[in-house]
Amino acid sequence: MPHDAHAHELFFVRAGLDRDNVRKIVAESLTGADDGELFLEYRQSETLVLDDRQIKAASFDTTQGFGLRSVAGEAQGYAHSSEISEAAIRRAATTVQAVKSGRSGHLAPGPVGTNAALYTDLNPLALVPFEDKVKLLEEIDAYARGREPRIKQVSASLAGSWQAVYILRADGTHAADIRPLVRINVSVVLGHGDRMETGSHGMGGRFTYDGVMSTRDWRNCVDEALRQASVNLESINAPAGEMSVVLGPGWPGVMLHEAVGHGLEGDFNRKGTSAFSGMIGKQVAAKGVTVVDDGSIPDRRGSITIDDEGTPSSRTTLIEDGILVGYLQDRLNARLSGVAATGNGRRQSYAHPPLPRMTNTFMVAGDKDPGEILASVKKGIYAVNFGGGQVDITSGKFVFAATEAYLIENGKIGPAVKGATLIGNGPDALTRVSMIGNDLQLDPGIGVCGKDGQGVPVGVGQPTLRLDGLTVGGTAV
Repeated sequence: MPHDAHAHELFFVRAGLDRDNVRKIVAESLTGADDGELFLEYRQSETLVLDDRQIKAASFDTTQGFGLRSVAGEAQGYAHSSEISEAAIRRAATTVQAVKSGRSGHLAPGPVGTNAALYTDLNPLALVPFEDKVKLLEEIDAYARGREPRIKQVSASLAGSWQAVYILRADGTHAADIRPLVRINVSVVLGHGDRMETGSHGMGGRFTYDGVMSTRDWRNCVDEALRQASVNLESINAPAGEMSVVLGPGWPGVMLHEAVGHGLEGDFNRKGTSAFSGMIGKQVAAKGVTVVDDGSIPDRRGSITIDDEGTPSSRTTLIEDGILVGYLQDRLNARLSGVAATGNGRRQSYAHPPLPRMTNTFMVAGDKDPGEILASVKKGIYAVNFGGGQVDITSGKFVFAATEAYLIENGKIGPAVKGATLIGNGPDALTRVSMIGNDLQLDPGIGVCGKDGQGVPVGVGQPTLRLDGLTVGGTAV
């Protein structure tokens, strides 16, 4: 069943809405506005968590509702409700009209539609019995304990959701999307003597549970979590100082996402609060550095056929060969900046207005062999996995903690180090890239991005990179 038909059945047939009546309400509420839309959402989600050989949490949730938005200049009127009815939409229309305050605008034309299908519309929650999901988590626990005698704790989780959205504009144009999303995660604690270390690995994407429940897939998650914990058990204290840092491919792209990506979102740049504001056409990174945001990659966690304003997702080049060439735009900031929307207007749910957000953001591959990059470093740090980090959008300053890192000594990978943090400034760090690997990888499908209290699924990625003169915070004395 096409997405439009499926979503129409959910919101108009089951909810008893008359589309013509709803369109008239939306049109009346947006008269004199510059933009706006009715956003309808239906979502099913579940989470199962096994910890210490027991199911500690099992939740299933169904939510539905709408958000009605009217945009006048920079101002937004937004009203939402979990009740999907013509009466509730009329009440919301009265609320959002207040934002116009007598202003007479001209409604911006709606986005051009797309027939793209980046992922299945099957509901992953309905395809696998609950008992099979529990059995899988128990098998993960048993496999992990059988592989490693030093194991102290195993935690495993499965999470899935199925979201239907329908976006209706004042002129009657509409867009719809059906979005599946699944994720599996395994965390372990190993102990040796009085020392305990953790390791974790997960994977997921916009597909059904078949994509994470195969024996090969979940065993890979367990093996990787065990490997990380084992490596950390043997780690020594990290050195501190200014040195060359090699970032591994894939998930370390989270540093690019946080330290650079947020600073390239349209709202921060229109308001002049980003370190990249007013820098279009200028050199902001070393030559060879190309950064893109691409929400149109099939099955990826951060992908969206359309954004939450109805604009088709696209591949947007942000930095090309070191030159800043674009920002990520939703409709509001694109209109006020005089540029085209890029399909990056995203919201956590019907209860939130859209914001310019990343989808899958990564650095394009270069031409260096990863082994050549490592061999070029006399003394430095090789950071393979990252945990949490902080970034200040205005200044670009960041601090990131490496959860798996190694010393590089005379071009060879040395012992693992514990407690390494990378400290720097996003725009400055981009100028310190001296070698770019040919091994671009995207993360395994685990990213969640937060902004203004809203969380959305995202993807990150990069090839192996060498950065020179980066400050490393360590624990060695």
